[in-house]
Amino acid sequence: MTNVVLQNITKRFRTVTALKDVSFSIKDGEFFVLLGPTGAGKTTTLRVIAGLTRQDEGSVLFDEEPIDNLTPADRDVAFVFQQYSLYPTMTVFDNLAFPLRSPMRKTPEPEIRTRVEQTAEKLRIEHLLERKTAHLSGGEMQRVTIGRAIVRDPRLFLMDEPLSNLDAKLREALRVELKHLQKTQGSTTLFVTHDQIEALTMGDLIAVLNRGRILQIGTPEDIYDRPATTFVATLVGTPRINMLKANCENSTLYVTGSTIRLPIPICEEGMPPSFLLGLRPEDVQPHSGGEFPGEIALIEPLGVETILHIKSGEQTLLSLIPGLTDLRMGDQVRFNIIRERLHYFRQDGTRISV
Repeated sequence: MTNVVLQNITKRFRTVTALKDVSFSIKDGEFFVLLGPTGAGKTTTLRVIAGLTRQDEGSVLFDEEPIDNLTPADRDVAFVFQQYSLYPTMTVFDNLAFPLRSPMRKTPEPEIRTRVEQTAEKLRIEHLLERKTAHLSGGEMQRVTIGRAIVRDPRLFLMDEPLSNLDAKLREALRVELKHLQKTQGSTTLFVTHDQIEALTMGDLIAVLNRGRILQIGTPEDIYDRPATTFVATLVGTPRINMLKANCENSTLYVTGSTIRLPIPICEEGMPPSFLLGLRPEDVQPHSGGEFPGEIALIEPLGVETILHIKSGEQTLLSLIPGLTDLRMGDQVRFNIIRERLHYFRQDGTRISV
């Protein structure tokens, strides 16, 4: 495996700047996730690393050596695409063996069989080796696609939303398997996704990308608990974060259009006249003796937890509580807010450190 560094990568397609001064590094054996919405530049980043797209500025380094002039074949990376890139007329065995049979590798057939069988065992598809891939389910096909990358033992794995075409239960199962496989293999992996659950559960580090720019790089805990911008804060977390207009006056925080008043020290520390207050739903906690009054506007029971929509003045706050609830729409309720977990942002969306 290898260390990967991107230095100030910029890529333009005519008048569109797909990547703007993108820099990050991936350590040997790290599972690095690139998270962002559609059109953020995620796939372009992978293609630049793989050598399929040439950047306009900047450099890509493997183990401190620039690889910008190397062909895709010479970079020795494995690319797992969103669509299943398999040969439907071949068996699973032959699909897995295909990269090893290339003229560049000239792998002996006994070694090919050993490596294919070992890979199939890791992915639990050994019973499918003689089946044509055209007769496989979506989950089986994606396992074969991942296996064809693993069997090569490349320097780097690049994965472009490989789970997005699967149903929710299968996606969850493969997410766990893929993470376990990456850790046992010790493989350096760059995983691209627009799914924040995949990012938080799989990544050692997460880079949030939007409109070709890196907004924040950090551990899942950093991204969730200390989002650098309102974009990051709203991208990560289910249900979404409450983002409310607020201001400070006489050492008290006032939420615009709401009954919420919070005497807190930050209002004495030079806060801007108005700002945005971020409040995670799990930090809005209904309690019979709660500090603030509200009314239940909507209830979303999810089984293991329930989402409450609590109306406070003109504002509606999302609250996440464990299990089911006896509350009904229209009920009056009181709630507390965990003040230690509030997030503050300037009007331009950048975080205010307090």
